[in-house]
Amino acid sequence: MSTSEIGGTAPDPFLPPDGASGAAVAGTGAAARSAVRAPVDRKRQPSGDEARGRAMRAAISVIAEKGTAALRMSDIAARAGMSTGHILYHFGKKDRLLLEVLAWSQADLWDQFQRAVDAAASPEEKLDLFVRFYLPRHQGDERYALWTQVLAQRHDEEGRRVLTALLDGWDERLEAILREGRELGRFVEVDLPEFTIRAVAMLSGLSEDVMFGRSRWQDTSARAFAVSALVRELSPPGRA
Repeated sequence: MSTSEIGGTAPDPFLPPDGASGAAVAGTGAAARSAVRAPVDRKRQPSGDEARGRAMRAAISVIAEKGTAALRMSDIAARAGMSTGHILYHFGKKDRLLLEVLAWSQADLWDQFQRAVDAAASPEEKLDLFVRFYLPRHQGDERYALWTQVLAQRHDEEGRRVLTALLDGWDERLEAILREGRELGRFVEVDLPEFTIRAVAMLSGLSEDVMFGRSRWQDTSARAFAVSALVRELSPPGRA
C-alpha cells in the first residue's frame, strides 16, 4: 500500500516508534543500511521484547535485500547490532526463520490495523482501511515480499497451520466489517464467505501488480480502484 494514496501517512510496521534506537530500523537503501549496521556491544545486548523486535526488523530488512538462499544468521546479527548467539536464541534455526518473522510482522500490522479501525467512523472507512493495510505500500514492499517468499516454501503440518491462521485472519477481519455494515444498513446482504473469497482474490491480484510495478497503476490508485469496486457492490441502491 502506497502511503501517497491514502491521504495521510500510515505507521510503518517495520520501523520503531518515535524515539527508538536507529539500530531497530529495517530500511532499504545505502543510508538506511549503514544506519542499522550497529557494532555489537556484547555487554549491552538487548533483552526480552526489545531484542525480539530488533531481531525481527533486522531479519525482514536482510531477507528483502538478500532473499532467502543467501541469508545467514550472521547477516541478521550484523544488521541488528547483536551477537549471532542472540539471533540463534530468538530463531533457533534458519528453516523456521521466515515463518517466525512473518507471524511477528503480521501481528504487528494487525495491531496497527485494529487501532485504525477502532478510530474509524463508519463501515465504509473500515473497508478502506482493510484495503489499505492489505495492499503493498509500494513496489518491492518488504512485508509483502516476505509473504511471497514464505508461501513459496514447503511447510510441515505445523507450518501450514500457522500460515492458514494468518491467511484466515484477513478473511475474518473483512467479514467482521461486512457484518457491521450490513447490521447498520450501510451494506447490502451478501454471501459473506463467497464475497470475502472474491474480494481477497482481487486484492491479491492487485498486490502482485503493485509489487511488479505494472504501468497501469502509475496514474491510477490500486487502492482507490479496489475500494470503488467493493463499495459499488456493497452499497444499497441509490447510495453508491
